[in-house]
This record gives sequence, structure tokens and C-alpha cells, in this order.
Amino acid sequence: MKDELVIALDAQTKLAVTFADCVTAADTLARGHLSGPTASHYLAQALAGVALLGAECSEPEETVTFRMDCPGVLSGFLVEATEAGTLRGYTKKKILDAFDGLGAPKDTDVLGANATFEVIRSIPGSILGSGAVAVPVAKKHAIAAGLDAFFAQSLQRRVRSAIVSAAGDDGRPFLARGVLVECPPDGDAAAFERVADVFSSGTAAKALSVPASSFRTLLKKLGLSAAEVRRTKPLAFACRCSAERASAMLAAIPPSERRELPPKVDITCHMCGRTWTVER
Repeated sequence: MKDELVIALDAQTKLAVTFADCVTAADTLARGHLSGPTASHYLAQALAGVALLGAECSEPEETVTFRMDCPGVLSGFLVEATEAGTLRGYTKKKILDAFDGLGAPKDTDVLGANATFEVIRSIPGSILGSGAVAVPVAKKHAIAAGLDAFFAQSLQRRVRSAIVSAAGDDGRPFLARGVLVECPPDGDAAAFERVADVFSSGTAAKALSVPASSFRTLLKKLGLSAAEVRRTKPLAFACRCSAERASAMLAAIPPSERRELPPKVDITCHMCGRTWTVER
């Protein structure tokens, strides 16, 4: 499937479904950062999570930032999605020798006992809203749990989400998908509880884990076959770094310090891993 965001609505129950597939963007970023398989696994999950949050964007040039801090070896991540559907970001650690090449990692081993998640919506020069939550980490699905807790505690909204990812031993992701179902205040609470059971049983995550499965197949698994697609949006990797911005960063260094630099300076963007060579 191509990278895209899909939003559907079940008219009878009023439950809204948001689906994101961003494996191509995850692969591009993982290669840019030279990430190992474990970091790529979590980078792909983080991108799928922020892509779901990107459905909240409504203002031109709006950006939503999704950040996780944890005491485990990964340390955390920071990813962004824009109203235009572009994605970028990074994990704080790129190579985790103790876990790389050993199969799918357990969240408790890599993230630690707990994690703090922060979401910030902003436009240039202004923050539109923010919230932070702390959640205990189980063996898996910590990022989805962080999303659910953010919606419940910071926004007082009822949602259930599932996020799945996978990366090969070469560090390249081949799965990065997420789904979120929301019950609005006037939604069918009983129907939402039935959907929540599909998430709790792991059926939603299992359905997501089949890369070739369609969005319509996923809706059937959720018991929302009658939901109609209301909006789709392409997703893609894109970073705002440029040679001009790298030059501007170098120009901001005081002349007395700049004279001590070599004739050419390499500046690496921490959001995408690209390196710009700038003349002093």
C-alpha cells in the first residue's frame, strides 16, 4: 500500500476511524539516520503514531509533534507530522547492539518501566495546544497506550488505537501502520465497547500486521464494515532542512569563533540525518 492517511465514519454508530500507513517514509528516515533494526522498529511506530495525530491538523502550516522520553536504552524519540502530510523525526539512539538482530524487541526491555509522551500542535510562531502523559510500559504496544492516554487525559476524548511496525536485520522498516477509533460524546457507547474489545484482544494489531490487507478488511475486523471513507491524504517523508538553513546556522556563530573552523563544515540535520557541507 502507498503511504496515506484515511479517515472514515460509521454513520449509524458515529464512530470515527483513522488509519495511517507510512512504511515508505519510515524506510527513508531509517536509512537517513543509519538506524539499526531496533531503532527502526520504534521510529516506524512513532511515525505511524504521529501520522494518526496529524489527522487533527486543520490550520495551514500546522505541525503536530509527538515526543517520547523513557529511562530505557532507546531514551526516546521525537517525530513530526504537518497538515500537508509530511513526516520526519528521529530516535535518540540509533544503534542498540544488545537488541539488534535478535528479532522483535520487548518494550519493557528497550523503553524501561515507564514512558512519558508529549504532544504539541503548533503553527509558526504560536502553540495551539499541548499535553503530556506518563504511562507504565508493558511488553508491547507502549506507543499506542501513550496515544490512548493522551486523548483520555489531555483531551477528554474516548479513543482506542493500535500501532504496529517491523524492520529487517538490515535496519529497513517493512511495516509502519496505525489505526485509531474514536467515540464522540454522541456516539454509540455500546458499539465502542465492542470495538475496544477488538483492540484489547490484539485482533486489531494482528489485522494491521498484514501489510497487504486493505483498509476495508481492517474495518470488517473492527466490526465497522458500514463505515464510509470521508477523506484521504497522501503521507510522505519531507524535511525542512536546506543548504540555506545550514549556512544561516553557521553565520550565527560569532566571527571570532567561526575563524577557528575548517574551510568547510559538515552540518547534520538531527531530524532527518542529512548532512550539508557549508563553506566557512
